[in-house]
Amino acid sequence: MSELNQLQIAQRLQHLTELSLALNGLADTNSLLERILQTAKKLTNADGGTLYRIDKTKTQLDFDIAINDSLHIHVGGSQPRSTDMRAIPLFDENGQQNLQAVVAYAANLKQSIRIADVYAADLFSFSEMRRFDERNHYHCQSLLTVPMLNHESELIGVLQLINATDPTNQQIIPFSETDQSFIEALASQAAIALSNQELIYQLENLFESLVNLINIGIDEKSPNTGRHCQHVPELTMMLAEAVHRSDLAVFKDFKMSERDRRELWMAGLLHDCGKITTPVHVIEKSTKLETIFDRIHLIDARFEILRRDIEIRYLKMAAEQPANQNKFMSEMQQALAQIELDRAFLRHANIGGERMRDEDQERVQEIAKQSWIDSHGVQQHLLTTDEVENLTIKAGTLTAEERKIINNHIAVTIRMLEALPWPKHLKNVPEFAGGHHERMDGKGYPRGLTGEQMSVQARIMAIADIFEALSAKDRPYKTGKTLTESLDILGKFSLNGHIDPDLFHVFVKEKVYLEYAKKFMDSAQIDEVDESKIPGYHLAIPT
Repeated sequence: MSELNQLQIAQRLQHLTELSLALNGLADTNSLLERILQTAKKLTNADGGTLYRIDKTKTQLDFDIAINDSLHIHVGGSQPRSTDMRAIPLFDENGQQNLQAVVAYAANLKQSIRIADVYAADLFSFSEMRRFDERNHYHCQSLLTVPMLNHESELIGVLQLINATDPTNQQIIPFSETDQSFIEALASQAAIALSNQELIYQLENLFESLVNLINIGIDEKSPNTGRHCQHVPELTMMLAEAVHRSDLAVFKDFKMSERDRRELWMAGLLHDCGKITTPVHVIEKSTKLETIFDRIHLIDARFEILRRDIEIRYLKMAAEQPANQNKFMSEMQQALAQIELDRAFLRHANIGGERMRDEDQERVQEIAKQSWIDSHGVQQHLLTTDEVENLTIKAGTLTAEERKIINNHIAVTIRMLEALPWPKHLKNVPEFAGGHHERMDGKGYPRGLTGEQMSVQARIMAIADIFEALSAKDRPYKTGKTLTESLDILGKFSLNGHIDPDLFHVFVKEKVYLEYAKKFMDSAQIDEVDESKIPGYHLAIPT
């Protein structure tokens, strides 16, 4: 073997080695395909090359990239794709293998094709190639077509090279057997890299689908909060992108790569996965007395019994003392009217709200002391201890014990997420998702972390979680607040140590709230916001 040949082989091996290293570092498919084609051209000193990939139906080869040095053509890959390059069908109209086109032949039979002069070959139809030559004043001569097969001999695509040139005089020469061997090795290596990349994509897609499966389960279990699992990730990413763009000094080190974005998105999707263990009657508790049904109807029945007993008592008294009949009838009407007032009051108290007055709680206690006779003739208080506890809930519809059950979902979320063997690029998902109920002042739950102990991502998710809950109109226990109302509450939270004031500043300054509102909120809730009146926002502007 001559020294020149030894040098050429050494150079080719070097190209293959460089490609092997590059294949492991290229996550973008277009960049990967372009690198494969460019390396193939270097290995054979080819003037042009085209790369095709098999489509999902496995019935045709789709054009991906074409490069021609003489014509200064580069389409696909890092450059815009061309609509002129048509797909190559692998089968004819009768379902038979297409063996006329050289690319389809190589793909169907999984064989490499090497032709010294395409114009002298009569085995294949080169009509498209001839039209290309005429249109571009070019002359295709030598050709090498190699199928790209993965480790299971499955077709991934086809690599085609045109016009090998002699490096000493730039004359077109046939591709050699050595050229073919090197390109077959490259094609095999590239096919395996593409298969691995596709497998990674499929696994990530499968994982995200499983995450969505959990959210579907939560959605079906609790339709009233199902959209929360969809909207919080969206709002989280909106705020994260705003922080990424921000020129505030406090966030100068916060930058996100595509992997960082995917990690945060995944955390957003999973932030409430622990709710799958929360009892339905607690999640869905729309009134204070609701369990698997609204117990206000039991109290209504007691009021009816109480009403009956009052009527019977006064009617008996009137019958026994006819002279006092008018007096008894008047007293009965007053008693019945008071019963209706008490019943209406309890019905209203059962609805729940943002704050129950102390005097209303006391009135519930007084009503509870009334008595009625049950079916066994036993005298009972009108309300049970449990009913009094529920009807005197200060805010919302949940008792302290039920609130603990709801709050426990985040502890379950953390346990579920920390039990998973996260890959390196998703290792922070448990921390991001598990911190959205923590507070800057350390009074949050479940771990009582302070702002310094939380990542920016977790603090972002905390704001997204609260704002979505404030503005949501699909909750059974509240109405959706307007933008102004939501921002007023959130602003107060930024002042009392609940949320990060710097992130809240970005939330308002970059109008993240409006971006979210236009996409997800009811138009009736989108009022004109006077940012100068938002608590905390105008007091101090971070630098």
